[in-house]
Amino acid sequence: MLICETSKSNRMNILILILLTLAGVLLLVLELFLIPGIGIAGIAGGGCLIGAVVYAYMVIGATAGHITFFVALAATIAAVYIFYKSRAIEKMGLETKIDDKVELAAPGGKITRLQQKAEQQREAEELAEQPKQTKSAAKAKKQS
Repeated sequence: MLICETSKSNRMNILILILLTLAGVLLLVLELFLIPGIGIAGIAGGGCLIGAVVYAYMVIGATAGHITFFVALAATIAAVYIFYKSRAIEKMGLETKIDDKVELAAPGGKITRLQQKAEQQREAEELAEQPKQTKSAAKAKKQS
């Protein structure tokens, strides 16, 4: 009976280590690639990994602690590498291209050119709106 209970206890300890390690790696990968900044997911992921290693040292023994540490380290590195190579980041990110150019005045120069261009642009927009206004005025005359 004692052997059977010890076996169940060891299985439970190993299951706890595996779950803590997987949760830690998952949370760290989420923090690195999906959630910006250092937040709750990163801290919780690090806590899970540290907790798994400490649990292994304290409950199972030094050998299990060493193994858990290196497995957690390797799993984290492998998960980051696989996620990075899968190009999942490119699929989630925005790919917009901005073709507009900003012309700046020369240092110490006047900004009158920029003001003139802004006025010309406003005038062009007003001219573009005028045909729309005349069409709406003609429709109003037809209706009355």
